[in-house]
Amino acid sequence: MAIPPKHLRDLYQLFASVENTKEAKFLLHDILTPQELESVAERWQLVQALDSGMPQRDIAKKLSVSISKITRGSRQLQYGSGGFGHFLKKKK
Repeated sequence: MAIPPKHLRDLYQLFASVENTKEAKFLLHDILTPQELESVAERWQLVQALDSGMPQRDIAKKLSVSISKITRGSRQLQYGSGGFGHFLKKKK
């Protein structure tokens, strides 16, 4: 199922309107299920660990996740749209 471009634009504008951590928390807790929020938070943690140079097996052990999840995160970091790289640089 293709997502209508207007729906995506509206969503991007919604996220772009977030002004602070408190607003981000409100929005994320309302827009995502608890499981989705956990998954997104986990992915961000593993991407940060990959970026720091931590070995995949160490990340898997530290975060109690499978190597396949680490591999997917690594692929997104290397071959994704560049969003992770942008925000990792911005965070530093």
